[in-house]
This record gives sequence, structure tokens and C-alpha cells, in this order.
Amino acid sequence: MADTGRARKLAERIQQVVAQMLDTRIKDPRLGFVTVTDVRVTGDLQHADIYYTVYGGDDARTGSAAALESAKGVIRSEVGKQTGVRLTPTLAFHLDAVPETAAHLEQALADAARRDAELQALARSSSYAGEADPYRRLADEDDEDDTRG
Repeated sequence: MADTGRARKLAERIQQVVAQMLDTRIKDPRLGFVTVTDVRVTGDLQHADIYYTVYGGDDARTGSAAALESAKGVIRSEVGKQTGVRLTPTLAFHLDAVPETAAHLEQALADAARRDAELQALARSSSYAGEADPYRRLADEDDEDDTRG
């Protein structure tokens, strides 16, 4: 069984190699501004999932995905050369959904803050439906006892 520390080190090295390749050697015009966010290697070191983000819209994402698929062989051979492992892991590129999720969460938090502010404004301008203090006090009971007897 492979050491998880070794898999982690290999994943870090693959991330560095892929980022360097995308920056310097891959000259595909479809490739947008791609950032490699994470690499996960299986325990047997045979497969690597590479997660990336693309700056831009849907056109940039689809173009970058196609460019990465076409350059997968060149990137894999360079990973094999620079890591020195006996069997070079297969590579799979996945678009990372973390930025979209973070934007959705930020929007939800902003909406909640706006609703809280509206609720506070309503609470400040509201008044009690009945008396301000509907509970009886001991002093009131003493006054009532004095008037009865």
C-alpha cells in the first residue's frame, strides 16, 4: 500500500509541473487564464485528478477545457520526466466549482444581512400592541390590597 505522504508529495509536484507547463510551454490560443487549484493522486499513484479554474465566462471555460484535453499527452510526459516515478499517473482535468460556490455563498450572506437590517429597522419603528409592560408588579398588588380592606 502506498504511503499517503508520498501521494501528497507527488500531488504537490504534479501541481507545480502542470502550472509551469501551462505558463511556459502550452501555447494553445484556446487556453485562457488557467489556475491549477488542487491535485489529488490516488493511493496507488496511478491516477491524478487536476482541478483548475478559468478566469472569464463560459466561452473561456469551454476553450480552456478543450485546450487542456488536447495537451494532456504532452503534460503527462513532462510530469513523468520531472517526477521520476516508475509509472506516470494518468491525468484528468476537472473544472473546479469553488469560485462559483463561494460567489453563491457571498450572495446568500449579503441577502441575509440586508434582510436583518430591514428587520431591525422595522423593530425600531414598531410599538407594543398593548401596554408596554403587561405584567403585574408587587407594588400594584399591595395597592389593591390596601383599597379592599
